[in-house]
Amino acid sequence: MIYLLLTILLNAVLFVCFKLYPKYNIDTLQAIVVNYITCVVTGSIFIGYFPISAQSVSYSWFPFAVFMGFLFISIFNFIGYSTRRFGITTTSVANKLSLVIPVIFSVILYNEKLTAVNIIGILLAFPAVYFSTRVKEDKHATNIVMPALLFLASGMLDALMKYAEHTYLENRQIQAIFPIHIFSIAAILGITLVGVQVALGKTKLQWRNAVAGIVLGIPNFFSIYYLIRLLNSDWLESSAAIPVNNIGIVVASALVAILFFKEPFTKWRAVGIALSILAIILIAL
Repeated sequence: MIYLLLTILLNAVLFVCFKLYPKYNIDTLQAIVVNYITCVVTGSIFIGYFPISAQSVSYSWFPFAVFMGFLFISIFNFIGYSTRRFGITTTSVANKLSLVIPVIFSVILYNEKLTAVNIIGILLAFPAVYFSTRVKEDKHATNIVMPALLFLASGMLDALMKYAEHTYLENRQIQAIFPIHIFSIAAILGITLVGVQVALGKTKLQWRNAVAGIVLGIPNFFSIYYLIRLLNSDWLESSAAIPVNNIGIVVASALVAILFFKEPFTKWRAVGIALSILAIILIAL
């Protein structure tokens, strides 16, 4: 239970950070890169040593870490843009309703049961994402593109995380080392992107972006670490743990958005959030 609560709380903090970025004129990409560097440092301090070496490439899970590192930095940029464009609630719903992908993955690969009620919940997830993006009555069709991309990428990442946890991460030490490698790959990719932008004169490095990245990076490392611990625990099967975790994040993010950022709570958002809650409950049953 404690892993679930910590994951929900830490993910809500991440969405708040992204929401505050425009207010303080933060360059999202620079902050994300520093965030991943901070994750590596935080994780290394947490386990007591720096786990990355030439031997890392020989680990059976290393190719997964590389691919997931690419997904991480892509998804974080999606989240940063979507949070600014659509708000905390819409972004969290699109991100977390991607649970339908790892749920299907768990059913197929691990023979976890899927009832008719679960299937109805999965089908409801799609209109839930659509309606949650309808901020305005005259909403253009293109508005759903970014949340849809976020939906697919997040679902793929969750499925890969479950597979890696089930196949390779048999103890706490490896469960902490694995995300550090993921964050390292993401940091290298991010440093390359920022370096190219600086070299072309398209951006300048600023201290406030580094500070924002540090603030983001500490909870980000632990959000992934405790998610792995949750999936590895015997408290719930993954086909239930991921939905329960995601609905908690959706609700927590929505409350923060409404109470502290005064985001509009339109009828379409109300329908989308209601459907998302119903969908996740049905999937978790």
